[in-house]
Amino acid sequence: MLQKYLKIVLGCFLASLGLYLLKSTELVTGGTAGLSLGISYLLTMPFGVVFFIINIPFYIFSFLNMGWRFTMTTIASVTILTLFSFLHPFYPVIELPGIIAAIAGGLIVGFGLILLFMNQASLGGANILALFLQKRFGTNPGTINFIFDFCVVMISLYSVGLINGVYSILSIAVTSFVISYFKEKFSRPLPTAKTVPVAQAAE
Repeated sequence: MLQKYLKIVLGCFLASLGLYLLKSTELVTGGTAGLSLGISYLLTMPFGVVFFIINIPFYIFSFLNMGWRFTMTTIASVTILTLFSFLHPFYPVIELPGIIAAIAGGLIVGFGLILLFMNQASLGGANILALFLQKRFGTNPGTINFIFDFCVVMISLYSVGLINGVYSILSIAVTSFVISYFKEKFSRPLPTAKTVPVAQAAE
C-alpha cells in the first residue's frame, strides 16, 4: 500500500515537472491542467488555485461513475500536484527551444500520468473521462485524451500565440502517445458494485 502511494506522489511530481517545462516556455498542455495554465496566463492567478477549482465538477462525475476510492486518490493527486506547483518559483530557470520543451514536457507528463493510472488515480478532468470510457466502452484513453487536450489548446491559442500553440499540440500528441502505448498496463473493465468486492469497484 505504501508503495502505491509513493508511486502516486512520484507520478504527481513528474507531471508537475513536465508542466514546469511547458510553462517555462509559455506552452500549454491539455486537460484541466492545460486549461488552468491558459487561465493563469490570462488572469495572472496561481496555477495551483485555478487547477483545483476547475476540477471540482469532475470530482462529482468521478464519485458517481468511478467509485469513491478512485475519486479520493484523484483528489489527493490533484492536491499533491497543486502543492508541487507552488514550488515552481524555487526551481532553476530552464531555457529550452520550444520544440524541445514540448517533447520533453509531453514525455514527462505522460509518464507521470501512466504512474497515476496504474495506481488507480488520475489528475481529474479529461483523465477521468478517458479512463471511464476505456473501462465502459474499451476506447483508447490516449485518443480521448488527445481530443480533449486539442480542444483545450485551441482555446488557449489566444494566450500563447500560434507558434507556441503548434508546439503545445506537439506536446499533447507526445503525452497521448505515451498513454496509448502503455494503455494495457491499466486497462480494466468497469465493474458493478453488486458483483465485485468493494476494493475492485472503487478502481
